[in-house]
Amino acid sequence: MKALVCTGDGVRLQERPEPRAAASEVVVDVDLAGICNTDLEIAKGYMGFTGTLGHEVLGRVTEGPDGGAVPEAWRGKRVVTEINCSCLACPTCLHGGRSHCPHRTVLGILNKDGGLADRVAVPTANLHVVPDGMPDDTAVFIEPLAAALHAYDDAPARPGERVCVIGDGKLGLLMAIGLAARAGDLGRAVLVGRHREKLELAERAGLAVVLEKDFDETGFDLVIEGTGHPSGLAKALAIVRPRGTVILKSTYAGAADVDLAPIVINELKIVGSRCGDFARAIEVLNAGKIDPAALISERHPLADAEHAFERAGADGVLKVLVAPER
Repeated sequence: MKALVCTGDGVRLQERPEPRAAASEVVVDVDLAGICNTDLEIAKGYMGFTGTLGHEVLGRVTEGPDGGAVPEAWRGKRVVTEINCSCLACPTCLHGGRSHCPHRTVLGILNKDGGLADRVAVPTANLHVVPDGMPDDTAVFIEPLAAALHAYDDAPARPGERVCVIGDGKLGLLMAIGLAARAGDLGRAVLVGRHREKLELAERAGLAVVLEKDFDETGFDLVIEGTGHPSGLAKALAIVRPRGTVILKSTYAGAADVDLAPIVINELKIVGSRCGDFARAIEVLNAGKIDPAALISERHPLADAEHAFERAGADGVLKVLVAPER
């Protein structure tokens, strides 16, 4: 089968062996996969990963464990898959921390081949059925939207507070559009970015937007950093109020060179945020509360995946989708 592989010599479209599902897994034929900023950072060395990329995956179960029949629960269903493949038996998993299982692999990120390929093997515990009426172009956003909405779980904004999202990339825009749904009860809710055309997507959803070059506000109660760049943390620390909260969403290769003194001096709370609730994301998308279609910039066949990956990193490009040929 074809797969987009992160190698020691760049990202290459290769012929790879067909995946074989273990006892707790199934094989999914991939219908559509998204390329996100984490994939781009992995290609630069983030996580030291080599293997098939891709963790935003939509497809259909075509093979059961050990090459057997498809389990009845998944027969004929479109599915998306959570990315953390956990043991489900350790104390962390048993106490509700599956995404932080110390024994986990992570789809297309850590010791587990991902879904920028014709097929991928995933645990049945990770699967979610996509509602019949949901378009593929919407369903492929379930994973990134789950992560975006999770930004507000551990440090939710309270009525009257001032909230700022910085970064107008794919994840930043999803977080901003999610914030727009409740902006009316906040004192201030704003997205700051560098691209006028991207900011307009959040503006149309009802959120205030400001170009970074024109932005001089400080004193925010809550700042969500989604720039995908090390400089974003310094920016977030500069605009949050004393005893305020900064939520970090960016993943990138390398280290952030930033002065940490303001965290101590201003008694700031720093919250890391990664994966989120798939069921909630499915509910939000199925209800039409968020429409991610405007975030799609390009679509490419899997045979053109190397070019698709290059385009996903180009300035001004948002979501690039890859579709295997059947």
